[in-house]
Amino acid sequence: MITVHHLNDSRSQRILWLLEELGVDYEVVRYERDATTRLAPDILKQIHPLGKSPVLKDGDLKLHESGAITDYLIRTYGAGKLSPEPGSLNYESYVEWLHYAEGSAMLPLLLRLYTSRLGDAAAPLMPRIDSETENHFAFMNSEMTGREYFVGSNLTGADIMMSFPLEAARARGILKSYPALSAFVERIQARPAYLRALDKGGHYSYGPAET
Repeated sequence: MITVHHLNDSRSQRILWLLEELGVDYEVVRYERDATTRLAPDILKQIHPLGKSPVLKDGDLKLHESGAITDYLIRTYGAGKLSPEPGSLNYESYVEWLHYAEGSAMLPLLLRLYTSRLGDAAAPLMPRIDSETENHFAFMNSEMTGREYFVGSNLTGADIMMSFPLEAARARGILKSYPALSAFVERIQARPAYLRALDKGGHYSYGPAET
């Protein structure tokens, strides 16, 4: 049985969504952030030394990086779903977006989060952070204009990986200037598997307004 160690309002929500799309049986062990610090509880360090989530266990295997978990689950349980044909041009684009989600899209969001706590001391950094935010989100919006998914004509793991940075950006008001990305988030959040994952994971601050 697959076990997901799940922290509320974290990247692990997209892993629950992925498992629901795959139709794989799994169990969820929930952890809650500290209401004041928003940090994960120390008990998560008993699961993995970093104390982060998600952590996925499948038999003797333990993984803690969202991209690696997504890749593993689709290769192991996908049976051709949620991934283009290996060796195709779409497959290479798929792999690129899998890595882009954490390697590029999240960086300006994290910089904005941390500098927001510095007050006036962050002022010298903001022009560059704003520029990089616009650079990446304009690129993503252009790529998604006229499309439903990041790769091909069907949902893939790339869309699932990209969901978290885009949901986090929407929560901070960034997507107001990027209609194609806003529409993408609305579409994925209406999927039955996505809604089932919300039931499994509990309250998710980046989810649909009614959750």
